[in-house]
Order: sequence, then structure tokens, then C-alpha cells
Amino acid sequence: MIGNARMYAVNAEVAAHWAALLHWVADEAQVPLEIVAHAPPASLDALWRRPDLGSAFMCGYPWTQWDDAPTRPHMLAAVVPSPARYGGASVYCTDIVVRADAGVAALDALATARFAYTTPTSQSGYQAVRAFFAARAQAAGGRAFAAVVGPLATPRAVVDAVLSGAADAGPLDSYWHDLLRQHEPATAARLATLASTPPTPAPPIVGAAALAPVLRERLAAAWLAAGEAPALGATRAALLIARFVRPDASDYRCLTDLAHAADALGYRTLQ
Repeated sequence: MIGNARMYAVNAEVAAHWAALLHWVADEAQVPLEIVAHAPPASLDALWRRPDLGSAFMCGYPWTQWDDAPTRPHMLAAVVPSPARYGGASVYCTDIVVRADAGVAALDALATARFAYTTPTSQSGYQAVRAFFAARAQAAGGRAFAAVVGPLATPRAVVDAVLSGAADAGPLDSYWHDLLRQHEPATAARLATLASTPPTPAPPIVGAAALAPVLRERLAAAWLAAGEAPALGATRAALLIARFVRPDASDYRCLTDLAHAADALGYRTLQ
């Protein structure tokens, strides 16, 4: 089986912390996991469809849209981020960021901006933005931005586009953004947050549908234990983890509801 934390591997240092955590979970569960990078431009969808997937973060929106229910990965756990803005819940949001020295202070300025995005299948990098700007776009005749820049695939590419001037604004998964603040404060200081979308359930940690139920339960229990194990205190602090919880699949229906609400307002694509 394989393990992967690419979604929140902000840089090599953070990736090493995730690898240490995955190794601990594997040992606790007695389920050997080979830690794979699956680095961009490799497709996350291809990762999530691997039959040997033992533990990996998965975006909630593609989980809700999975085209074949029997092969949909099983939810094992979800992180409760430690920053105060999450209120001790397993949630996250999307931060709408601009360059800190750009002099942009209001969302209205984005009507003439080039807005970056990751991929239409991403909740934080696309769908949350679509839901957030749908009413504003409807009032403006169907457009929220002057142009869009993408797909850029990753939050890092969004940061690079905004800081280089290739885009004027873009979306960042809030937990990824908080990890950036923690581990690259100088980079994070060059960004300003104009707004944040309402919270939605955090991306779950999943295992392949083919994973034997007994192994699945051992991995799920190990993830919960990782949220409390004294030996992992420094790792949790580095990764801004308060604890892990068992996610409720029904909570993720709201992601589909938000997408449908944006559709109903005629805002089917970012523009």
C-alpha cells in the first residue's frame, strides 16, 4: 500500500513531517505504507484511483462527484487544524489572496483582475470560489473577473502566479495557506487576504475501496491515535494539527449543494 500527503506538502520540510506522520500511522496500524511523492504534474485523480492507496488526502468535491460508487475511496480520518480560525472543527475554507503590495483592499477591485485557479475539480481552488462569487457575477452580467488564469493545478502555482504578476488574485486552501505562514513566513508576508469563503468539511484522508475492511479500520484507528500520541507532539505542532476525527460522509453533501446553487445563478464556470 502507498501513503501520500501531497495536498499539504507545502515544501520539502513540510513533506518530511508528513512522511514521518505517515510512517507512524503505518507502524501503529501494522499496515506497511510506501510513502510516494506523486509530485506535480502527476494527476491527483490518478493517485486517488490507485487500488493500492492506503492513506492520502483527497479533496472533498471530487469525492462527492465520484463516477463509480463501488470504487470510491473510503474516508479514514480528517484533520482538525490547530489555528483558532477553525474553532476546533474539521473544516477549512478558501482564502482569496492578492499581492500584499498591490494596493488591493476590496473584492470589488477583482472585477478588473486576472484571477488564478487550480483546477475545476478542486473545492478550494475552484468550486468554493465559484460559489462565493456567483451572486456577484450574476449582478455584474455573468462575470466576476476580467480574465481567469489556469488551470495551475497547485496552490504553490497560484502563489507563484500572484507574486510574479501573471495573475492579480487567486484562491488558497486555508490550511495550506496556514502551513505556508508557519514554514515560509517571508513568502506568506508577500500575500494579503481579501476575503475567506465560508467553512466546509476538511479534505478527508482516504484509502482505496479495495482495501480490506480490517486494514481500513486499523488505519482509521491509527490516524485517530496520531492525534493524541505524545511522541508526535512536535510533528503535530509543525503541521498545525489539533487532532484527527472520523469524518461523516453526509457532511460533504454541502459541496454539491453549493455547486448547484452557483449553477442556478448561471455561474457555471469561473469568469
